[in-house]
Amino acid sequence: MMKSYWPEKHTTPVLKKNQPDDSYKFQPLPSPVGEYPYHLPLKNVLPEVDPDKLVFHMLGDTGSVYNPDFQKLVVAEMVKQYEAQDDTEDKPRFLYHLGDIVYNFGEASQYHRQFFEPFQKYPGPIFAIPGNHDSDVNPYGRTPYKSLEPFSAVFCTAESQTVAFSNNAVRKSMVQPNVYWTLVTPLANIIGMYGNVTKFGLITPEQRSWLIDELKAADRQRPDKAIILCIHHAPYSADVNHGSSLYMIDFLDKAFEEAGVRPDVVFSGHVHNYQRFSKTYPDGRNVPFVVAGGGGYDELHPVATTFDPRFTSENALFDGVTLENHCDTKHGFLKVTVEKKERGIEIRAGFYTLPHEKRSRPGINADLADHFSLMV
Repeated sequence: MMKSYWPEKHTTPVLKKNQPDDSYKFQPLPSPVGEYPYHLPLKNVLPEVDPDKLVFHMLGDTGSVYNPDFQKLVVAEMVKQYEAQDDTEDKPRFLYHLGDIVYNFGEASQYHRQFFEPFQKYPGPIFAIPGNHDSDVNPYGRTPYKSLEPFSAVFCTAESQTVAFSNNAVRKSMVQPNVYWTLVTPLANIIGMYGNVTKFGLITPEQRSWLIDELKAADRQRPDKAIILCIHHAPYSADVNHGSSLYMIDFLDKAFEEAGVRPDVVFSGHVHNYQRFSKTYPDGRNVPFVVAGGGGYDELHPVATTFDPRFTSENALFDGVTLENHCDTKHGFLKVTVEKKERGIEIRAGFYTLPHEKRSRPGINADLADHFSLMV
């Protein structure tokens, strides 16, 4: 048998060496529009929700400065999948966006081209947490603005209304109570965090206290409801652009320990690819950490090879974490199902990849590249 000399890729998280500290980029958070603890019941947006089965799309990092073709292809395939289900129980009901909607500085002037126009045909509501690019401020922008002002105008308003800079789009603003918030559904509490503008994330003490309170409150609703945690900055990654966030790993580990509660699954974006990690905790429990940041930004981030000296997998915070599957050559999206079963709540997720012809063809073109399930 001929020996292969193709470089082997990492199967564990990696740390990118010699990363500068960019905590100075931290931006103050906007004021909430809703009351603590910042809950949005799904029934307020979708009055008719199946109490036994919830299906929705999820992705991150869709915006694109130079080439919107991949983003449009991803959205077109989600629309096809949505419409192909007709009124069956597998019909997705909404999209949950993991952040980085508008590059590079979250400007209001870019929302029409990068969000409203590409998503105009998506049939369902769109919820979101901010990414670092949504949070940034263009120092050379013609119109002064504060961090997350445009994001808040699109996603965090007291009442749904036409967005002034949407070019009169049919899609109105979403009514999320804060930039970090919880979507309350019949089968799961979806806790959405905000990691600020830094490359590896930075959480305020106020948000940390809120997260611990939310985890405890959600745990009291088990086993009738699952706990899904979403944060833009991926704690674990094996990619060559970011690598893992030691800050986010340490933050989450300590928050989970203080709360005495772990989520059932963690979803992130930030890294422009798909990666599914499993983390086995000392008590034997396994939690999936899923990166779904290949939603449309034209540049994808490959997984690092073991021969690349810029990366190391040697860190105690990576103990018990394995990269189960990945896709770093195609864009795609997740379809997540949360369903009540006799044994409890089941979470299933499938990652669908897109052909890279930069155009949408008739019929369903999305291929199921990975899937996983767990009972909670």
